[in-house]
Amino acid sequence: MNVLGISGSPHKHGNTAYALQHALSKVAAQGIETEYISLAGKSIAPCDGCFSCRGGDCVQDDDMTSIYQAIQHCDGLILASPVYMGLVSGQLKVMMDRTVVARTARRFALSGKVGAGIACGGFRNGGQELTLQAMHTFFLQQDMLVVSDGPGFSHSGATIVGKASEDRLGLETVENLALRMVRALRQRAPN
Repeated sequence: MNVLGISGSPHKHGNTAYALQHALSKVAAQGIETEYISLAGKSIAPCDGCFSCRGGDCVQDDDMTSIYQAIQHCDGLILASPVYMGLVSGQLKVMMDRTVVARTARRFALSGKVGAGIACGGFRNGGQELTLQAMHTFFLQQDMLVVSDGPGFSHSGATIVGKASEDRLGLETVENLALRMVRALRQRAPN
């Protein structure tokens, strides 16, 4: 089993990266392989709706090719994004749009994978829920299963406010999310 974490922040070492790497460290501590990808500095062209992917692969040749391969390989996917104007970052939205290739021609290549989200905002009610909802919509449209941070908070996912390393409550939701990801993967694993 393996879990892929994708940071949708344009900052390689910002709060989103910190929160996601914290989650992946908790997953790894449970004996599950992890991989981390930052979208910062990546060249990913927007989907132009050509639907050439109905016949195979996407025709665009950019950094999305290796990211898509990593997504196909993982069993669990944790997306993390800063809150920009109440939603996911542009970088993450473009990446999510480009995965349409996974569902064209009725492939649904991501079907059954487990997804979870982390949102980092400037305020406790700074758009994190809508950001997580956008991630959940992506997971559901890919026919993936979705986990949240669960009890004792049971929100839509993990949320960070301000400086991630100092948000004790937020990091607790990140840890809960990571452990629920592990539990979901183990429940789905063949005996």
